[in-house]
Parts: sequence; C-alpha cells; structure tokens
Amino acid sequence: MCGIIGLFIKEQAHQSRLGEWFEPMLLAMAERGPDSAGIAVYRNPTPEGQLKYSLYAPGEHFDWSGLEEQLRASFPPAALHRVGSYGIVTGPANREQMSRWLEEHAPGVKMMGSGREMEIFKDVGTPSHFARRYGVRDMAGSCVIGHTRMATESAVNVEGSHPYTTGSDLCLVHNGSYANHNSVRRVVARHGITFDSLNDTEVAAGYVQWRLRDGEALAEVLGHMLEDFSGFFTLAIGLRGQFAVMRDRFACKPMVVAETDAYVACGSEFRALAHLPGVNEANIFEPEPEGIFVWSQ
Repeated sequence: MCGIIGLFIKEQAHQSRLGEWFEPMLLAMAERGPDSAGIAVYRNPTPEGQLKYSLYAPGEHFDWSGLEEQLRASFPPAALHRVGSYGIVTGPANREQMSRWLEEHAPGVKMMGSGREMEIFKDVGTPSHFARRYGVRDMAGSCVIGHTRMATESAVNVEGSHPYTTGSDLCLVHNGSYANHNSVRRVVARHGITFDSLNDTEVAAGYVQWRLRDGEALAEVLGHMLEDFSGFFTLAIGLRGQFAVMRDRFACKPMVVAETDAYVACGSEFRALAHLPGVNEANIFEPEPEGIFVWSQ
C-alpha cells in the first residue's frame, strides 16, 4: 500500500503557496506509507544551456563543499545547493557527461534526477520526518508530485523509493504493480533507455521517456501504456509544464482529483485534499477505469 499525491499550480500568483498547501497532503498519506517518502518539485528554472542535477550521498558527513569545488573546477560556473542528503547542482546541460564525471570523481554519489526545473528528493523514514528535513512547507514552484511507501516487495531504502525518473524533467509515481514489467523493460532497453534498479515503477518511467522521445504527446503515451502494461496501477506523472494522472482498466487502486481555477490536486484518499483552499467548490472526481487526464500550463 502506498500513497500518491500531486499538486499542479495553474496560476503563477499561487506558486509561493505550493509547499504550504502540499505538506499537509504528504502528511495525510503517512498511514499508507510510513517507510519512506519522496517528491519531485518543479521550481527555479535554469538558464538556457544548463540543467539541475539532484545528487544523493548517504550519511551526514559527506563533503559537499569539496564536491562543489571539484565541480566548479571542471564545469565553471557550476553551483551546488545542499538540502538534507542531497546536493542540487546547476551545471552543463549534458546528463551523460555529468554521469561520467560523477563515476570518476565521486563514485559514492548517485544522480537521482535532472532537468531545467525538476528537483528530486527521496529518503527513508516517516513523511513527517521527510517534510521537516527537506523543508517541504517552504517550497515554492509550479508543481510537486509525492509518494509515501509501505515496502511490500523490496527493501526499505532510498533506491526503492519514488518518484522515479529516467529523462529530463520527467517523474513518475505509482501505486500498484506491473505483472509484465520485465518483458516491457527488455523492449524499452532495446531503444536505448537505461535503468538503475529492478523496480517496476522505473520501467514505467522509462517507457514514458521512450515514447515521448519519439515525438508522441503525453496523453498518447499513456494510452499506449494501457495497451502494453498488464497489472493494477494508478499513477501520476510530472513533466515541465505538464501534470497527468491515469488508472488502469480495473481501477482498483484509489485516486481522487480536485480541480479549481488555481490548482489541480490528486491524492490516494480525499483526506489528502480536504484542507486545500476552495476545495468545497472544486470539481472533485474519481478517475474512471482507463481514465487519462493531462493538464498543461
């Protein structure tokens, strides 16, 4: 059992309220996922030609200052901002180059995501611990997608936590399981998509990246996913400027959506949305089986 939450801000004037509105959503899903939590937040876009890299290093005593010095020497004028166990690095818009550099100079550091706007944070522990450590309440931005996890099939660790990302500014969170993820993984891998784990959710993220790279619109990609994946799944996806939710044909994994002129929010249970401003006047619905919904800014 897991908890999915997402908040997509439609009006720029409300972006400063992102974390204030989202933190109670995350905490409301604590019972559905007490083992670990994670978010992808879209904020502070980089200048053209640069990307943000979400780098994770376990332990409290990692030398982030030393890593920043090395990065600045190799990629001037790279900058690093530390948040909990993460360093958000702004550097060249070449993910492969950054990955090779990390393998050579900082092999203990793992890249969790990259993009012009997206920052990824995920960690073990309760959602309340996560929210305090990563300053969720003070976040401002255009979109945040979160997940709380109750581990049932794999170890409780950062690598097994959501969100998963395999492409720039792309994240995916998922509640359920894909029965045929190994066969889909082989198909996607033949198209050059690489994976860092055995998690079925990462396969779904890689599938979306592959289809988007080939020029399909997000709604079209999700339609193909309904055809190509078997199992039980409800998911939320973030892209730069887009937010989407989808349920499989059985719709046994819960999802509630609330939409106003100011925002779109989703949660595995309504209690995650109950505190939101104007929710009493919102369009509230449960996506139907095979329901695909995409919002764009």
